[in-house]
Amino acid sequence: MAAGRRQLPPAQATTRPRWHNLCMDNDGQLELYTAVAVQLKEAHARVRALQVPEGVRMALTRKLLVITAVAKHDLAEAARRLERFMTDLDEERIPEEEL
Repeated sequence: MAAGRRQLPPAQATTRPRWHNLCMDNDGQLELYTAVAVQLKEAHARVRALQVPEGVRMALTRKLLVITAVAKHDLAEAARRLERFMTDLDEERIPEEEL
């Protein structure tokens, strides 16, 4: 444990509703965050499983990192980009290896 940080007892360490979660839940944002997070996890797993050169894997991983960064500012746009990314993977539209 880091100096100056105290560990919460198990009863207090559990996730519980917080004000920001409650605010997001009213307009459906929480469900969208969950959906995007699950899809990002699936996309990363699919990229790891691809039998492609390392340069291609790195390019795909960079695209996922960009989508993750976009999600911090515009969740709907991130969801659209992620859907396009997954469609490209499904249709085997994979970029050429970068030099």
